[in-house]
Amino acid sequence: MTLKPDMFRSKTFVLTAIGVVLIAGTTFAQTVPNEPIQWDKRRLEQLERTVRRVDRALNQASAAGEPFILQTDPEVLALQGRVSTLDRRVDDVEATLQRVNGDVERLTFALEESNRDNAALRTRLTDFERRVKAIEDAAQAEAELNAPITAHSPTGDAAQDLALAVRMATADPARGGRALETVVVTWPDTPQAREANVALGDMRVAGRDQAGAVQAYAAALSGWPRAAWAAETTLKLASALEASDRDTQACGALGEFTRRYAEGTTAALRTRATQLKTRAGCS
Repeated sequence: MTLKPDMFRSKTFVLTAIGVVLIAGTTFAQTVPNEPIQWDKRRLEQLERTVRRVDRALNQASAAGEPFILQTDPEVLALQGRVSTLDRRVDDVEATLQRVNGDVERLTFALEESNRDNAALRTRLTDFERRVKAIEDAAQAEAELNAPITAHSPTGDAAQDLALAVRMATADPARGGRALETVVVTWPDTPQAREANVALGDMRVAGRDQAGAVQAYAAALSGWPRAAWAAETTLKLASALEASDRDTQACGALGEFTRRYAEGTTAALRTRATQLKTRAGCS
């Protein structure tokens, strides 16, 4: 740098320049903690000599009217180079961070999209498992309902087996019907078997299976028992026969009702028998 003598008004400029150098050195020492400048006695003495040299040179140049060339201290030049290098490194780090941030954003988006896909797949899988379970349960139930009925007593007692089958018929008619048939097979020629047939007849009437109802009621009334339910069951048999266009047999069942049960039954049942006779065209 070339300085003309008239640019220097006082030694204040020199001191200001030296202060800038000191501040720059101190700032750099704070910026680069790995290699701080140690301002020991030797460095301070060297700085003092540099200041005196600059002061003498300025005085001589001012007295002679010649331009003065200020030589930058080698340490300042070294510091400037290191600062420039650090600036470039910081720029590189910033560029790298920008690229990394971009990659992170793309990965985050991809992860969110993957999570959405996984959630959709889990929903579909759950629905598929539910449907498969329903199909398996239906197949198992179908197999149970179509399996041959064999003698089996869940409780070991006819009355308890019948009560269990009646409760099951209320909750699940299909399984309940099989349970009643199982009572008939397991406990033949017992009052419980007859009552199970009466319940089966009622279920088949509800299912509009008049022919099946006739078969069940007839099995219950085999031998014309004197049980309390016999009179009403006889009318049920006659009604199922009439509903299946078997009026002659319906009239025969009504005749048995009159001979065997009418005298000891209720007026309501006798009135019902009269209505059935009229409907079936009995003489």
